[in-house]
Parts: sequence; C-alpha cells; structure tokens
Amino acid sequence: ADGELVQYHYGLKDLVTILFYIFIAIILHAVVQEYALDKINRRLHLSKVKHSKFNESGQLVAFHLTSVIWCLYVVVTEGYISNPRSLWENYPHVYLPYQVKFFYLCQLAYWLHALPELYFQKVRKEEIPRQLRCIALYLVHIAGAYLLNLTRLGLILLLLQYLAEFFFHMARLVYFTDENNEKLFNVWAVVFVVTRLFTLTLYILVIGFGLPRVESQALDPERGNFFSFLFNNILFRMSVLLLVCLFQASVMWRFIHFQLRRWREYWHEQSSRKRAAAGAKQQTKPLKRDSGYHENGVVKAENGTSPRTKKLKSP
Repeated sequence: ADGELVQYHYGLKDLVTILFYIFIAIILHAVVQEYALDKINRRLHLSKVKHSKFNESGQLVAFHLTSVIWCLYVVVTEGYISNPRSLWENYPHVYLPYQVKFFYLCQLAYWLHALPELYFQKVRKEEIPRQLRCIALYLVHIAGAYLLNLTRLGLILLLLQYLAEFFFHMARLVYFTDENNEKLFNVWAVVFVVTRLFTLTLYILVIGFGLPRVESQALDPERGNFFSFLFNNILFRMSVLLLVCLFQASVMWRFIHFQLRRWREYWHEQSSRKRAAAGAKQQTKPLKRDSGYHENGVVKAENGTSPRTKKLKSP
C-alpha cells in the first residue's frame, strides 16, 4: 500500500520451496502423460523406442513452451530487452524481484524432478546417460546463474535455449505422427543457428564490454561480487571469451555434421525410391512376341489355333 518495492535474496529456505515444487512438477508430469500423451500413443501404435522418445518430446514441448512464454514475460516486464545495459549495470544483482526468483526456483524444481522421473517412466538403460548429462548441464547453468548473481544474463540465455529446444521436440512429435513430414526440422535448423549467434553475441557484449565497466571491481563475496574484478583483467577476459567461442563452435560443428548426415540419408532414400520406381515400370512394360503365343510350351497361332495342320478324319 505504501508503494515500497519488495525484493528477495537466496537462502537455505529456498531448498524447502524447491522441494515443494518438485512434487508439483511430478503431479503435472503425470497429468500431461495420462490425459494427453497416452491417448495419442494409443492411436499411433508406436514401437517401444519411438514410444519412449515420443513421451520425452511431449513432456519437453509442454515445459519449453510454458518456460518460453513465462521467461519472455519476465524479461519484457523487467525491461531487460528494452535496456540491454541492465544486464551488467549495478552488478552484482543480489536482490531479485519476486517473479525472477520464483522463475529460477521453478526451473530448478523441474530439472530436479526429472531425476526420479527416469525411474517412474522406466527409461531404457541406453538413454539414461544422455538424459542425466542433459539434466546436469541445465542444473549447473541455472544454479550457477542464480547463486553467482547473473540472473539477468541467465534469463536471456534460457529464453534462447528453450526456444530452440521447443522447435526441435515439436519437430520430433510431428515426425513420429508422419515420417514424411520433416518441414519443422528445417525450421528448427534456422532457429538453432539464429539462437547460437545471439548467444555468442550476448556473451561478447556482457563479458567483453559490460562487466569490465562495473564500478565496484573488488572481490566481495558478502555483497555477491564474484566476477567483476576478474573481468577487469584483459587476459582472463579474453581467455573466457575464447572458451565460449570454442564451445559454441563445437556445438555448431556437431549441428552441421548432423545436418549433412541427415541430407545424405534423405537423398539416398530419394534415389533408391527412384530406382525402385524405374524397375517397377520396366517389369510392367509389355513384351513383344513373335506371331502367335506360347501356351504350355506349344506355339499357338494368333487366332488361337495350332500351327500344325490337322488331319481330317474320314467320315
């Protein structure tokens, strides 16, 4: 009522909040699975491998779509997009608005809930290492941005990452329903490249030019200042940027390799179909015969009579 703005800091009580929303995420996961994905699976009659991937992509489509809309709303209302300087100004960003803090706690709760879901969903053993690696990467990056007071930069990076992931898993769902429809994979390829370029540009802008200009350059963990004194050193700053560029280059190389392999398989499939169609036409083409036709190894005349002269019987 008095117009004061209440802000929040992280602490040990966050663990209780995260635990509560882990149970909420498990319940929502079960609702989406039972009332949406299971009904679609019964109609499609997918194999066990495709069934598992369909469930994974279906859950992630729902999560990524919700997160993209929510994250976009937060960054627009907080003015992080309209004022890019706010990503590094007044660093460290120790005190957070309610919606920013709540968003990060829900993100941590979702990716932590994915660990028991590996058991509940009976994920195949071959898929567990890949999914554990993905969950660990998300948890490390989200928790790092939250605890090291880089929440504003983390919001923009999550928005870009979730946008690309949404199109990828949406393309997989469409592919499972119709294997000839791969148009959304092309859309995902464009979105992926654009988001990688924006991510790299954002890293260079914040790390190379933003954080070195922060007024408080002294290490002060109590105030949450962990990085600005390091980025004041040009050697450290260039080393970090080099690592970021190498990591993004490796991601792009894997993406290009994947696309080339996919195009090779597509053109190989198309050429094999053309060869099969040409062979079918040759088999259906009528063969030219000599006068008469064969029946049981005997040459018959065109009018159906035998070429041999018949002996007339005496009356």
